[in-house]
Amino acid sequence: MRVFLGNGPWYRSGYYGVRAGSRWPHYETEGSPYMPFPFYMAYATALLQRDGFEVLTIDGIAERTTEEDYIDRACRFQPDLVILEVSTPSMDTDLRQARAIRDRCPNAKMAFAGLHMLEQGEDFLAGHRFVDFTLRGEYDYTALELARVLNSGGDLASVTGLSFLDETTGATRQNERRPVIKDLDSLPWPSREMYPLYNYHDHPGGIPGPSLQMWSSRGCPFRCIFCVWPQIMYEGNQYNTRNPVDVVDEVEYCVKRWGFKSFYFDDDTFNIGKRRLLKLGEEIGKRNLGIPWAAMCRADTCDKETLRELKKSGLFAVKYGVESASQELVDNADKSLDLDKVEEMVRYTQDLGIRIHLTFSFGLPGETHETAMKTIKWSQKLNPDSLQYSIMTPFPGSKFYKELDGKGHLMSKDWSKFDGNSTSVVRTEALGPEDLDYYLRKAYRSWEWHKLRRALLTPRYMKRFWRHPWRGFRSLQYGLRAAARA
Repeated sequence: MRVFLGNGPWYRSGYYGVRAGSRWPHYETEGSPYMPFPFYMAYATALLQRDGFEVLTIDGIAERTTEEDYIDRACRFQPDLVILEVSTPSMDTDLRQARAIRDRCPNAKMAFAGLHMLEQGEDFLAGHRFVDFTLRGEYDYTALELARVLNSGGDLASVTGLSFLDETTGATRQNERRPVIKDLDSLPWPSREMYPLYNYHDHPGGIPGPSLQMWSSRGCPFRCIFCVWPQIMYEGNQYNTRNPVDVVDEVEYCVKRWGFKSFYFDDDTFNIGKRRLLKLGEEIGKRNLGIPWAAMCRADTCDKETLRELKKSGLFAVKYGVESASQELVDNADKSLDLDKVEEMVRYTQDLGIRIHLTFSFGLPGETHETAMKTIKWSQKLNPDSLQYSIMTPFPGSKFYKELDGKGHLMSKDWSKFDGNSTSVVRTEALGPEDLDYYLRKAYRSWEWHKLRRALLTPRYMKRFWRHPWRGFRSLQYGLRAAARA
């Protein structure tokens, strides 16, 4: 039996979309290097291959291929089962590509998976008869069990996590949700052989490329109203970790096989559990890989001793999610984050010589002109090496979406606009969508000028800038252009 897994190309003029591997499917400005690794696709591919299925997987976004080439390659494979990773803002593109594949492969079964609540509102499968199944939440094992059942002629009702159309009633039947994978060590390492590994780019703090993207855990115990993976992919705030030795075994294998110059842990929240973190750092140190690494973290879940030890093992950069300079707004979002602690840990991280990437968003409940400006000023005062601004996006199925919809603060249900990098679909009591768009553009313009002043006036940044002047000027040029187009 042949199984095709796809992350289809997704473009609009001046932008490209990122979907699989992103907790926040959105458009990136043309010329941006950012590209996440499609972990769920890669884990599902590995499971299917281990079970003896013939698999083709195409990451059309990372390959920057055309839609025509992507569809043609998928159809030439003559799949029996097609699994496409989809998302809320890319749904129009996803449906078009699925229909094109189904038209050319009429005997193949078609499944959708990924970050979209397909069971919301109208009966999705009844309205799109060319899609046979939806896979809810983590779909690694669901994809495997579906392939097994189709291959053996078994009962679809036995596949947990699956929804399918009941031909008798004409309505969608939703099987029991699959429990979250607690034993992550039962999974094989994600398949990487068919992916364009040197095209994936997430380099916090400027870690060198090519860089390996890794998971050492899944889930998050915190309850941020806007964070959709814990709510949709994991259905709850569960947090499960891998054996640190196995994690570093995978890192070592990939570094030696493909020559990666750094690695990055893109966990939902990497730095939870002191004993695990210390063991991970110890294991990295033992391997003498001699390359830097980075991680997605919270500023309040790692003590200073652990951070120092991780620094010794090569920790070069961290990402801290902050969202706002207003403690009231952070509390409104159920983020459980003390901003005084954030500032303390940012300063300590900087003192250790670990580079920092911070993320901020506009549009949390209670956002005003004053809080938006406070965030812009505070983000520059913290002076991270890099940062990201966005507009809050209320993905269907999240607590944030339900809250905004109930208040009448959801300005559109056109899924193509659910992209907090270029379009706002939310409002607050004080700010409309156009105001949030304005503060996003203002924040980026202000940040680019801040970086220019810093590069010219601060010794350590000046040294870094003039060490690679062409790269520095190109980075500045890109940043200013992106800010102007934001």
